[in-house]
Amino acid sequence: MVSELFRNAQSSVLLAGYAVYKGQKVFRALAERMSDMPALQVRMFLEVPRKQGDTSSADSLIARFSHQFKSSEWPAGMPLPNVYCCKQFLENLYGKSASLHAKCIVVDNQHVFVSSANFTEAAQQRNVEIGLLLQSEVVGQRISRFFETLADTGYFARIL
Repeated sequence: MVSELFRNAQSSVLLAGYAVYKGQKVFRALAERMSDMPALQVRMFLEVPRKQGDTSSADSLIARFSHQFKSSEWPAGMPLPNVYCCKQFLENLYGKSASLHAKCIVVDNQHVFVSSANFTEAAQQRNVEIGLLLQSEVVGQRISRFFETLADTGYFARIL
């Protein structure tokens, strides 16, 4: 179903997710659509993981994640999306860990998919997950505006 959403995108795709694994398979339809439609605006808000015990700086973690995303998680040779992350989460500014745990897709500000599924092959093909797919310009615009505000205020920063 996610691939079908990507294949039908006309102007924009907003994606938020916690985990990406085997993204080359999960994102192939989106990358192909981006290649076919160069004007398609794709923004991904993703969690940059910090493994337990890893004391690397936030900048170092972001650089590793960016390299891994480009080289291992995104289909090779395809146009890259704009990717955003929250550096404050990595710096543990709140004294406790925090994460981007949302999983949703908004296509053309009207096709909305909110799900428990991560952007992993297992979640997309094997796990028992649940999600809600709806067509609503009001909901699509509100979700898009929420993430745009996170980027506009600098809470999430573009890393690709």
